[in-house]
Amino acid sequence: MDAAPGALEVVWSVRWALLDGARVTVQLALAVILISTVLGLVFGLVLAYLPLILRWPVRLFVDVVRGIPVLVLILFTFYGLAILKLKIAPFTAGVVALSAFAAAHVAETLRGAVQSIPVGQTEAAKAIGLTFAQRLLWVILPQAIRRALPPWINTTAEIVKGTTLVSIIGVVELLLATQQAVARTYMPLELYGTAFVIYFVVCFAIAQVGAALERRSAHLRY
Repeated sequence: MDAAPGALEVVWSVRWALLDGARVTVQLALAVILISTVLGLVFGLVLAYLPLILRWPVRLFVDVVRGIPVLVLILFTFYGLAILKLKIAPFTAGVVALSAFAAAHVAETLRGAVQSIPVGQTEAAKAIGLTFAQRLLWVILPQAIRRALPPWINTTAEIVKGTTLVSIIGVVELLLATQQAVARTYMPLELYGTAFVIYFVVCFAIAQVGAALERRSAHLRY
């Protein structure tokens, strides 16, 4: 009966370190989600609509980045840029690497969603006199985004889990903060269990937001 209070006391004693690590994790994840979503949207539209000569650099970026392990991308961004005399903070390097990786996946997801919309939708929009921008904004994108939402939600959850990898370059996010606390207290089960709960809460919140977005877009039909 004495073990439980002792475990709670240990977790309580390192609560600020864990909360600070969780704050860094959330900040990192939100920055990556925002940047990768915007870049992925732009790159996806480039892949779907622009001529080949303008499309192939984006295609090359997407294919190369998707084929590189995230950990290698993080290490390359941090140490590779340092070799080129470009100083970059570990947090910034993590944002850049994870944003590039996630943007490549979002771009491919959106490209597939856009190209899956029946051609009849575009032809009908042309028939009523809509311009390309109007067709894209009012006809294609609403339907494509609805189709892209489930894989986008999965990507955002992977981003949260991917933030653990930036600890390799010294970013004190939740995992590294937990490891440091374990080194001081020698209570890995209790502290890693706490970290597990925090990660679950963050990912569950993202899943709920995604589900709400899906419900709001459920009225779209074609």
